[in-house]
Amino acid sequence: MNAFVTGAYGLLGSWLVKALLDAGATVTALKRDVAEVSALELEGTEDRVNVVRGDVCAPGLVERALAEYEADTVFHLAAQTLVGTANRAPLSTFETNVRGTWILLEACRTVGVERVIVASSDKAYGIHAELPYREDFALKPRFPYDASKAAADMIARSYWDTFSLPVAVTRFANLYGGGDLNRSRLVPEAVSAAIAGRRPVIRSDGTPQRDWLYVEDAVEAYLAIAAALAGGAARGEALNAGSGRPTSVTEIVTLICEVVGADVEPDIRGSGTPAGEIDRQWVDPGRIRELCGWEPRTDLREGLRRTVEWYRAHPEALVPGS
Repeated sequence: MNAFVTGAYGLLGSWLVKALLDAGATVTALKRDVAEVSALELEGTEDRVNVVRGDVCAPGLVERALAEYEADTVFHLAAQTLVGTANRAPLSTFETNVRGTWILLEACRTVGVERVIVASSDKAYGIHAELPYREDFALKPRFPYDASKAAADMIARSYWDTFSLPVAVTRFANLYGGGDLNRSRLVPEAVSAAIAGRRPVIRSDGTPQRDWLYVEDAVEAYLAIAAALAGGAARGEALNAGSGRPTSVTEIVTLICEVVGADVEPDIRGSGTPAGEIDRQWVDPGRIRELCGWEPRTDLREGLRRTVEWYRAHPEALVPGS
């Protein structure tokens, strides 16, 4: 496999690149910013890949990279991924998440890439009274981040129906694991606080519920979808992946403190659900099990134990105390 990965410097991307390399693939990664800390660099993975510098939205860049590095498989993970940032800066979020997706898909179509996987999100579903989310649910986004992922989702699937580009879309639950360097996110912030002996801050009332998927299980799901596309399945499909059950914010932060062994309790400072967030979300992973034979193998406690181990081994990635 000659794989081209956008978003390779994020949580999922860094683990996916490692898995692809371990499987013998040639990997080319798109790198936009020079970050203060990145998992690819911390673990030495960047030295093993081809690096193309630039923005996914830059005219002609992706098409040139796909052609020159002879990519046959594309994993499109690049996105502005923070809900709060999307609320503050919707235009840049739409630019990256929506325009970046159609530019990449058009490049894949022009070059003749054999299979493409585009990361959407469970947030594309919006608010539904019935849960868990299934792939046949309508997409009903209400907030900028959710709308950007829903738009990218629909655009991607249109490239199969219209142009026969072998593409699948992922609607995954909340990912967590070592190497998440978006320091405002719940898990890295709570792990960092617990390791330092601080009370982890919860900015809601602690009741919002999420489906949590360990990053290495998510990587296995991406590889299983790529294999399915190669075999002629999953084309034009959107696929959920997650544990299939909800965990509240308070529950996960309390569990983090237990795993760390910290004698601290969450510091709940919010009331209700933060603006732009959805109160309750979890997904039904039945379709990906049926099509790809995938199911999660790592329970929440074990996944958090591995996450804590990673941050202890890479203290430069910990979130500084306030």
